[in-house]
Amino acid sequence: MSDEATIRAATDVGGTFTDLVYFSIDPESGRQQIVTAKADTTPPDFEHGVMNVLRKSGVSLPEIAFLAHGTTIVINALTERKGVKTGLITTEGFRDSLEIGRGNRPDFFNLHYVKPPPFVPRYLRRELAGRMGQTGLERAPLDLGTLPGILEDFRADGVQAIAICLLHSYANPGHEQAVLERVRELGPDFSVVASHQISREWREYERTSTTVLSAYVQPVAERYLSRLAAELRGERFRGQFYVMQSNCGVDSLERTREIPITMVESGPSSGFWAAAELGRLIGEPNVLALDIGGTTAKCSLIDGGQVRIHSDYWIERSRLSAGYPIQVPVVDLVEIGNGGGSIAWVDDFGKLHVGPGSAGAVPGPAAYGRGGTEATTTDANLALGRINADYFCGGELSADMDAVQRALERVAERLGAGVEDAARGIVRIANSNMINALKLVSVNRGYDPRDFTLVAFGGAGGMHAVDLASELGIGKVVIPYAADVFSAWGMLMSDLRRDYFVTRLLGLDPDNAGALNALLDEVSAGALEQFTREGVAAADVHFRRYGKLRYENQEHSVEVALPDGEIDAAGIERVAEGFHVAYEREYTYRLDAPVEFVGAHVVAIAEVGKLEPVALPRPGRSLDELRKAPRQVDFATDGVHEAAVYVGELLEPGMRFQGPAIVETRGSTIVVHPGNEASVDTYGNLVITIDGADGQEDGR
Repeated sequence: MSDEATIRAATDVGGTFTDLVYFSIDPESGRQQIVTAKADTTPPDFEHGVMNVLRKSGVSLPEIAFLAHGTTIVINALTERKGVKTGLITTEGFRDSLEIGRGNRPDFFNLHYVKPPPFVPRYLRRELAGRMGQTGLERAPLDLGTLPGILEDFRADGVQAIAICLLHSYANPGHEQAVLERVRELGPDFSVVASHQISREWREYERTSTTVLSAYVQPVAERYLSRLAAELRGERFRGQFYVMQSNCGVDSLERTREIPITMVESGPSSGFWAAAELGRLIGEPNVLALDIGGTTAKCSLIDGGQVRIHSDYWIERSRLSAGYPIQVPVVDLVEIGNGGGSIAWVDDFGKLHVGPGSAGAVPGPAAYGRGGTEATTTDANLALGRINADYFCGGELSADMDAVQRALERVAERLGAGVEDAARGIVRIANSNMINALKLVSVNRGYDPRDFTLVAFGGAGGMHAVDLASELGIGKVVIPYAADVFSAWGMLMSDLRRDYFVTRLLGLDPDNAGALNALLDEVSAGALEQFTREGVAAADVHFRRYGKLRYENQEHSVEVALPDGEIDAAGIERVAEGFHVAYEREYTYRLDAPVEFVGAHVVAIAEVGKLEPVALPRPGRSLDELRKAPRQVDFATDGVHEAAVYVGELLEPGMRFQGPAIVETRGSTIVVHPGNEASVDTYGNLVITIDGADGQEDGR
């Protein structure tokens, strides 16, 4: 790396666009400079989109000291079934655990319900004799005699990846380690992963599914990351390269290539971490974060500045499908198929729907003029004047308004309504879908949305935020500076982070304080050893500790923060009381019953020199200098008004204006409804106060 390398950059591959944001220091003025760029995502060769956006931004790769990368490669490979042929090695008698799954199917009374097929067919699920008990003691010795024959069968069937998941290896991975070592000796041509490398939690089905899905995508992700690293080196990049993880932290390229399943929700996690960091910066610790992109809308709740991380994550779970569990640390989020490119359609009963199908990047909304014929949310916003047809995609595209008209006419005809009514209906349905998602992470978990600030980002976040906040009674909306690349900004705010979940059943009482402290020390020591082995100084690593607790004999647990240091009898009492409070908030009651410690969640964090935001300069422009020609805008829920239009990139801290107004940037549009006031804070974020929202009663 060059001694002059000072730039910090991040790239985020989304379903429609690949985003970039980079920060540098002007050598003359000493001011921090922020540059953003967007380019089309380029499936299946996503690395081309990354290199395109780097070139488009004009950044000099040799001058980049730190590059963070988030990608949808893993989730895409899973949902599109573009992984590799995978075999499973498990304990004798348990090959069918993967197919049996759980009995809590979502469509319980449907006699025609069909389980989602396993990623590994039965003939590729093989067994080994030997067994560990749930306490970690060996019940039967491991027999590796049949392993060479299994590998020969796998090789003959074209298997490329092997998942190893033995019974109770969360308690003692000894047998798994022996199998893993032997497979590497006999089959160096296979990609192989064992469950203890990913998860040390119980639940055999969930752990097996996680290991299988990780093996399934591992060669795909490894090839992609290797190709991207090679392309970067070819452009003389020599800085630090980190990959965004699903737990809101970054990790090294080498570690991620070993276990790529940890980046299954890489992109969304960085956005929610950015929302938490922004909340800390502006004094808003309680945040409802909403990311609306081209394909999906995602939301998460941040309580007291903390993003909730859990390991109970499922893909493809819906009202009709049980989906597949992935037992890795993932930000707690709700994701729906509702973005700018979501397709509007009318069912056989004349009911209007929006999503989950998306026009994606190709062909995109009808307005792109690339052959898209289906009306999308973006097309509806264009037709209503909410998006400027003459400044579409920052002026890079000429909106094909004839195609928009034709697409909306087809929807209107099915509805028996006018084109304007159809467009309004699409926006309102999209809003309704997102309101339901926000309620899932707030109301359904015992939180009142009125106690939170809505931070909305992504290319379409500012388009819908005020409508959503008004409906939920939220008094304040914050649209971050450069909201369209906010997730990439979050990567520059992230630390090197790893989450360790370990199952250990203990009664929560003073007699078990010693065992509890020993467990926490054991997990922390293991994490510290990993970091120091990779060159991270022990002094730079700090820990956060949580416990998974439940009432005895219950099935599910609630996570509670644990105090630092040694936990004594008084500490046990505080932990128990914290559990009762958290349990009551989530389930509306508490029990007079013994509490059980189910497992530890230890977070190991090492700082990698993350970005510290600075205040934006104030050149001293007047608001009038920022105005474009006003235009008639249909606000969909607030009627048609003449709206003032402002150039978003030129807004300065301290500026204020009233709605109805539109703020246009190259990558996004912000809609300020009539009666609402907008102001620009120190860091360039647009803060919108919602007129008449219940949330204003507490002074917000």
